[in-house]
Amino acid sequence: MKKVVTALVLLTSILSTNAQSELTGEDELGSWFMYFGTNKIADKWSIHTEAQFRYYEMATNFNQTLLRTGLNYHINPNAIATLGYGFIDTDPTFTEYDEISNNNLVQNNSISEHRIFEQFILKNKVWEFKFEHRYRLEQRFVQNNFTGESNTLHRARYRIQMTLPLTDIFFLNFYDEIFINLQDNAFGQNRAYAALGVNVTEDLSMQFGYLKNHFTGANFDRLQIGVFYNTDLRGIFKKKK
Repeated sequence: MKKVVTALVLLTSILSTNAQSELTGEDELGSWFMYFGTNKIADKWSIHTEAQFRYYEMATNFNQTLLRTGLNYHINPNAIATLGYGFIDTDPTFTEYDEISNNNLVQNNSISEHRIFEQFILKNKVWEFKFEHRYRLEQRFVQNNFTGESNTLHRARYRIQMTLPLTDIFFLNFYDEIFINLQDNAFGQNRAYAALGVNVTEDLSMQFGYLKNHFTGANFDRLQIGVFYNTDLRGIFKKKK
């Protein structure tokens, strides 16, 4: 009898896990397409530009659009302070339709977020390994576009990143980032990343990587393609004599 009960509990657990995976898309390999830019406007100042397009599957089934910008102050070559703003539009469910209540199905139940962030980056080098420590605080103004419900959330993030040059053209990039909520349920998520990078030119590089995104009770696998393009705009902003 005990064996039968144990088997039923195990079967229920497996079916529950599979059902959750179907709703969240955990079993799917998703994709992120990203652009990052640092645009120098003065010797000590630059503008950060960023766009990310995230999908539950490979370039299909929209998950999130993230647009972010910020003003960077370069204290020295190894220390940068940033004040910035981001806009995020999220489809929170893997399925095409979201069941709200009373068996009503609503399409495109999106969540919009306006985000202010403060950031500090420290860099150092050990042998050939280049390390970057990024500390970030975020004030998040989130709204459910179907229900109209809004909320203000606060979060801290820490990312340690390591870059290893292989040649003048190729390099490896790794990072781990933890998200800490500054309200209930402190643990938010953790991201572990590994990528092969290519220096296309002095100012342009690309990364092809894999991300493991862990939440409490959920794990997502994402392939990433990132483009990094830095520009020097000091000639445009330079005062004419």
